[in-house]
Amino acid sequence: MLKQSLKWRQEYKPEEITWDDVAKEAETGKMYRPNYCAKDGRPVLIMRTNRQKSKTLVEEIKHFVYCMENAILNLPPNQEQVIWLVDFHGFSLSSVSFKMTREVSHILQKYYPQRLGLAIMYDAPGIFQPFFSMVKVLLETESYNKIKFVYSNDQNTKKTMEGLFDMDQLEPAFGGNNATEFDMNKYAKRMREEDNKMHSLWTQANSPLSVSHNVPPSDSIRLEVDSDASNEKIIDSSVPKPDQYISVTRGDTNVMA
Repeated sequence: MLKQSLKWRQEYKPEEITWDDVAKEAETGKMYRPNYCAKDGRPVLIMRTNRQKSKTLVEEIKHFVYCMENAILNLPPNQEQVIWLVDFHGFSLSSVSFKMTREVSHILQKYYPQRLGLAIMYDAPGIFQPFFSMVKVLLETESYNKIKFVYSNDQNTKKTMEGLFDMDQLEPAFGGNNATEFDMNKYAKRMREEDNKMHSLWTQANSPLSVSHNVPPSDSIRLEVDSDASNEKIIDSSVPKPDQYISVTRGDTNVMA
């Protein structure tokens, strides 16, 4: 899975996608990262099913990847996962595409493993259930178990949302008190600032100064398949000693590997 993800990132280059690349696709406000997080610090991605106006799968996937990369960029040090909030108000079957859903589930599970912490499906109507029955066969058990259907007329929903979010920040569509309308111009400005942050991060990560000279040569590391197990093992003839750990800088955080 690691090799697949690295190969995909090398070919697709998700970190190079900018706001201007997806602005046209994003203009309806169908998917965006609000300027707040869950109580535990996890970034949130909001999806509005009634604003789905995509014309090409390629551009829709690019926009999805951009949003995921941006959410991951804003992960706090103690978190590694993202929360999805899916708003079903005004939903119709024309709002969903099986092909798009299949691609998103594939990308999420294969190239962003364990990045989704929870997907809240808010007020999904009955007409969505037959579609979901088809979709769930695409989901791994772990992914399926992260999907939670909640309804505004259920007394437990308020407890669930209050446990996860500051209700004064959350939009009314999810039972919150923040009536501020989504402003695309302000959001576009914020995303361009985030693009600069992303560029700075990757420039620093790729700098020779970010990694110490104790990294073993690439030809000394090889992958081998364990004949007694399905897991692959890294065989390294020159593994650094404990006092030769690699120091990698990500933003303001130093990580020892």
